[in-house]
Amino acid sequence: MPVAQEDPRHKVDRHVLEMLVCPLTKTRLTLGAEGKELISVAARLAFPIVKGVPLLALDEARNVEPEEVQALTRRGS
Repeated sequence: MPVAQEDPRHKVDRHVLEMLVCPLTKTRLTLGAEGKELISVAARLAFPIVKGVPLLALDEARNVEPEEVQALTRRGS
């Protein structure tokens, strides 16, 4: 069985990601470790990326645990 590869049309351009901000705090977003969500450290929210499109609606976001935020801040240092 062949391994399914991600459709290149569904990848988010890193330059676009640099322009996006959290809709709640207006602070910079961090790409999650697996590249499937954008995380607002300030708001402790993670916004999903679906088929290459970041869903920045607050009702789409999940809460991020404090341990996950700490790991992100260490990774960014």
